[in-house]
Amino acid sequence: MWSGVEELVLTPTARAELECLVELVAPTAVDLNALDADMLEKIEILVGSWGGNVLDADLLGRLPKLRLLAYAAGTVKSTITPATWEHGVVVSSAAAANAVPVAEFTFAAIIMIAKDVFRTRDRHREVRGQEPVGGTGPAGEVGTRGLRIGVIGASKIGRLVIERLSTLDVHVAVADPYLDEDDAAALGVERMELDELFAWADIVSVHAPELPATRHMVNADRLARLHDGAWLVNTARGSLVDTEALTRECVSGRLSAFIDTPDPEPLPPDSQLYDLPNVVLTPHVAGSLGTEISRMGDLAVAEVGRFLRGEPLEHEVHADELERIA
Repeated sequence: MWSGVEELVLTPTARAELECLVELVAPTAVDLNALDADMLEKIEILVGSWGGNVLDADLLGRLPKLRLLAYAAGTVKSTITPATWEHGVVVSSAAAANAVPVAEFTFAAIIMIAKDVFRTRDRHREVRGQEPVGGTGPAGEVGTRGLRIGVIGASKIGRLVIERLSTLDVHVAVADPYLDEDDAAALGVERMELDELFAWADIVSVHAPELPATRHMVNADRLARLHDGAWLVNTARGSLVDTEALTRECVSGRLSAFIDTPDPEPLPPDSQLYDLPNVVLTPHVAGSLGTEISRMGDLAVAEVGRFLRGEPLEHEVHADELERIA
């Protein structure tokens, strides 16, 4: 991992727990390629995070005893290769811990949208208390009650968003090819095809993984299916949304958007989205920041403990999941 990241990922308590479980051969963040052969041959467990080495066949050949990668960050795709599993390494990811702040952020955004907070704030600033200010939510009236919220992807984040939405008096539908009727019933949601969901929803929230098949899944045709005044929320990855098509819809004033992860990222300075009153742009802040980062370290250390005790891991990543996870 990058130098200094370990101080964010591992609290003093988590580090102390880790030191009780294992001998720390490298107690601070290191570039594995900079270690000598004797050091590499000792390593049985890697606790990794952002900026870690890619575990390819060459590096794994110099890590003959490696048995576990406990990855204290979100997606492991930048670190692992098929050779990781071929080498017999068990992989664990803290994506579930990183999902928590993203879901919290998304839930907060949906409530702010429903209460028309952003336009109300702007209008209130303009009239400075000299006129009454009332908003209009995505369904025509302010408030969460009765809102139709479409969730794209019953992913870890998508499911946490659904869990939080269950505390509101709203209708939730999900588009996900891997979600069956029993799972949908357990989540308390309705299954819909993607086109149907766009035609139905007041707010669409994107939580699908970034894959070749999901690029521009939110395209001009699907955006056109949204009713006037509807909102799109994207806290997933920018490539899932056709930015040009979204820009056209928002410039027209027909749709509104809350975008934490644009495409490209960041948007160019001359992007019209920066200046539109019906667009909220944030610079990729939904994921783990500040105090939230250590949640991922806690998860990784807990997985190390389970592994050493011979218990099943709670957050293991299998090779056959790579084609459909973020």
